[in-house]
Amino acid sequence: MSATSTVLVVEDDVHIAHVLMFLLEHQGYQAIHMADGRAAAAYVIANPPPQLVLLDVMLPYVDGFEIIALIRAQAAWQAVPVLMLTAKNTERDTVRALDAGADDFVIKPFQPQELLARLRRYLQPAA
Repeated sequence: MSATSTVLVVEDDVHIAHVLMFLLEHQGYQAIHMADGRAAAAYVIANPPPQLVLLDVMLPYVDGFEIIALIRAQAAWQAVPVLMLTAKNTERDTVRALDAGADDFVIKPFQPQELLARLRRYLQPAA
């Protein structure tokens, strides 16, 4: 990869956000953190897309399902892979996330190496 991949992390839990930021930056990614749905929505509307979005489902103000709908409604962001993170582990939640436009779904607590492997699937350089 010639350029550093940028990952937008939308996570309200400060401890999980710190872990995610550390993991991503340690792997050489540029990570941008938004701590709530309102900040994430404003970011999506006003900025060029990152290479990937890590999106929590349960967020203050605007939930992850609303954020993914906003992402998919922005022409420049439509092709951006979105991995949703959630503590909810039911088939209904998984189906809802995938139907909303998520590319993948990771259950918290996640295993760091598994999460990084999933990220790498979407951040491979174009052939």
